[in-house]
Amino acid sequence: MRSLKVIKIGGNVIDNPEKLQSFLSDFAAIEGPKILIHGGGKIATKLSTELGIEAKLIDGRRITDEDTLRVVTMVYGGLINKNIVASLQKYQCNAIGLTGADANIICAKKRPVKKIFSKEMNQAIDLDYGFVGDLDKSSVDAASLCKLLESGFTPVFSAITHDGKGQLLNTNADTIASILAASLVKQYETSLIYCFEKSGVLMDVNDESSLIESINPSVYSDLKKNGIINEGMIPKLDNAFEAIENGVKEVFIGKSDALTGLNQNNFGTRLTM
Repeated sequence: MRSLKVIKIGGNVIDNPEKLQSFLSDFAAIEGPKILIHGGGKIATKLSTELGIEAKLIDGRRITDEDTLRVVTMVYGGLINKNIVASLQKYQCNAIGLTGADANIICAKKRPVKKIFSKEMNQAIDLDYGFVGDLDKSSVDAASLCKLLESGFTPVFSAITHDGKGQLLNTNADTIASILAASLVKQYETSLIYCFEKSGVLMDVNDESSLIESINPSVYSDLKKNGIINEGMIPKLDNAFEAIENGVKEVFIGKSDALTGLNQNNFGTRLTM
């Protein structure tokens, strides 16, 4: 069975043109089939401010209203995605830029209204995230995706999906990466790689030398119990272990400029069962 690498690049790298170009050069050099998923960085927020569209937050949770969806679609699916594709072509990687709507590859479900207790309002409220998509095992059309891979294309997905009824949805890029990797385990031996600005999962978030080289579910449980893993990292690791439970061979979390270390098994934190 052929190996496939599903790689997600974080927003902080996208915000830095020099680091992004270095990463894309390393990504293009990876042999064999591969998929890239990217977020949006701060560009969408900057453009929203310039257009006078105020970010809507409820208890720290971002809401994707109609105006915000227009902006993130333009930025994620247009500006960022096509610039990444153009750069990969420069590095002789035959990339094709996609949203989940293209070829009906990723069909999401609009996140349902959820009842929460709002600290701001000091009462229970119905929280509507707006045009946000959630994914499950049935979300991906693996056959269509495989056709692209088998034709020699490198798919580059933005964090935009659709609901199959004509509605685009803003969707978490980490989750897209996890679901894509898990959906292809019958066709490929898949590895999932999350690239961002840190060296990996750290014992001390302020100390790059405190890298945790390997994590299994038992170690993960202890790290959470002892408060070593912060809130921002927990959803990423939850996605990672869910992917492994669904057949993904291994998951790596590491620094974008160390991607070449994958070939020497010397990249960030490795997650396994």
